Amino acid sequence: MRERIAQILDRPIEGLWLGTFHSLCVRILRQHATLVGLQRDFLILDSDDQLRLIKQLMADMGINPKVIAPQKALNDIQLWKDKALTYHKLRASEEIKLGEHTLSALYQRYQERLISLNACDFGDLMLHVTEIFIKYPEILSEYQRRFRYIMVDEYQDTNAIQYLWLRLLSRQKDDIPANLACVGDDDQSIYSWRGADITNILRFQKDFPGANIIRLERNYRSTQTILSAASGLIAHNQGRLGKELCSGLPKEDKKEDLIKIIPAGDSNEEADCIAEEIRKAHRKKTSFDEMAILIRASFQARSFEDSFIRQHIPYRIISGQGFYERAEIRDCIAYIRTLVQPADDLAFERIINLPRRGMGNVAIGKLREEAQIQNISLQNALIQRWKNGLLKGKKGLPLIQFVEMMEEGREHLKTDSHGQLIKWLLEESGYIEYWKTQTTPDAPGRLENIQELLRAIDEFPTLEEFLEHIALVMDVDALTEEDEYVSIMTLHAAKGLEFDLVFLPGWEEGIFPSQRSLDERGTEALEEERRLAYVGLTRARKTAIISHAARRRIYGNWQDCIPSRFIREIPVDFTNSAAPPQNPYAFSKPSNDRKTFFMRSTPDPTTQTTGLKVGQTISHKRFGDGVILEAQGNQLIIRFEDGKTRCLMADYVTAKS
Repeated sequence: MRERIAQILDRPIEGLWLGTFHSLCVRILRQHATLVGLQRDFLILDSDDQLRLIKQLMADMGINPKVIAPQKALNDIQLWKDKALTYHKLRASEEIKLGEHTLSALYQRYQERLISLNACDFGDLMLHVTEIFIKYPEILSEYQRRFRYIMVDEYQDTNAIQYLWLRLLSRQKDDIPANLACVGDDDQSIYSWRGADITNILRFQKDFPGANIIRLERNYRSTQTILSAASGLIAHNQGRLGKELCSGLPKEDKKEDLIKIIPAGDSNEEADCIAEEIRKAHRKKTSFDEMAILIRASFQARSFEDSFIRQHIPYRIISGQGFYERAEIRDCIAYIRTLVQPADDLAFERIINLPRRGMGNVAIGKLREEAQIQNISLQNALIQRWKNGLLKGKKGLPLIQFVEMMEEGREHLKTDSHGQLIKWLLEESGYIEYWKTQTTPDAPGRLENIQELLRAIDEFPTLEEFLEHIALVMDVDALTEEDEYVSIMTLHAAKGLEFDLVFLPGWEEGIFPSQRSLDERGTEALEEERRLAYVGLTRARKTAIISHAARRRIYGNWQDCIPSRFIREIPVDFTNSAAPPQNPYAFSKPSNDRKTFFMRSTPDPTTQTTGLKVGQTISHKRFGDGVILEAQGNQLIIRFEDGKTRCLMADYVTAKS
């Protein structure tokens, strides 16, 4: 982005602040850290360290992890931070009881511990800066004058605290004009589970009256057929600004391919059908790299793995785990942090017994008690033991070697290349040798990852800048092999990517849209699920193929399925279906023999005239009474007394008189 801006301006872009919300806040917080009780060289804890800290605090407070899982507690605290809520701003309605304690009390202990560690987590970066802006108007005015023009990309994905931060910086005051430009697509807001709030973009004109709205409706990725199909689907959403997409691609002489709808008997047959489509496309010279399978839930990948292995189709599951999230990389980073920051207790605890040095959980617990009494770090407590001659004999030797290694490493920091120094540290510590002696199949790959990390470190001027970079950036691990692969990934992970051929399997009620999401958030979730479908369709440049199965194995159990409402919401002019899909399969009993399934060549007439109407009250054996909201052939959308909306076949409900 820097290069593109420099080319547009035809000059260097010195003085421009460019980065994520969090990276910009790091720069600001470094300047004013003391105002929130931190030092300028504060640490940024990653998610692994945050979770370990929460577990420690819960143990100290006697909070049973069965009452609330540590990860759940951490997630709730992070959501509060995303809403700009410090622990003393929480209302009674937002409080969560944890036996004798409350989640806000854990939140308070967590924040106090972070301050004592001279550390903050990802959420603190914005929270601390926002608090500084609110408490110190003169500092806010300084940055308001500095940032005379602000541009925000992906505005539809902003959360509450990002919105507040922008409002503070862009507030029109005295001689400071409000020059704020936001770019975003309300139809691609799919991250509410991470705190994103679509209303930020929907209310932009209200928040900034007189703003000039420019609709970017020309798409340079997809064919007009794909765009028209996606537009017809997303038009069913109420919470949107609205736009009409047109393709910027040259028109082809031949008719554009319609979106193909593939019905299958079960999820295994669906995978085999898609495998055949992949082979057809590859024979027509479409590269495997230009094909992707976008799934709604990770369990869907299993059937594709089985099918592709049998048929020798190369594939790669893109799990979303970034390079810096891998265990061996986290270990190496912990070694670096322990070297650079002797007060980093969390990093010290991670690596002090890796490889084994006789420092198990009990020994670390005793060391922690000593450190708390002396008000020093764990590493300094170990150094005190060493200086006092308490590390003796065969058991104490590995710990003495560790202390001496860290002391020697800090001396080398002053003179040596940091890349060579870290290589020495990992070899001297025995960590690299540890992986060389492992016989697990993934050990060679882990060693390769460590070598890649050493190469990455050399690209940064200092270790401090490297540590800051990895704390802010979590990149999806990119394919580096020269061979081609079909990509299998979730719809969320596919945002921003594009492929010539995109497969969209599992378009069934309960899978997509996700029944769990509908149960939790109702209509709001349905609209987000539909936006996710829109994102999936528009990842395709040339061809999109949607599939659904009559039966699917979900976590080991076969379940009957009906086509997703999203399929019939796509205008039929842009698909190969002459009519909205019904359930085209009948079957007698679960079986691995797919020959027990048979396809009806025409819809069963009984599915066309159910006698049930919109607004009619019905009864279901499991879900009780409900009201029909929508009827399409034999499929009914029903709102039940428990407040949940479900899509069911008419055969399973009875009309109430």
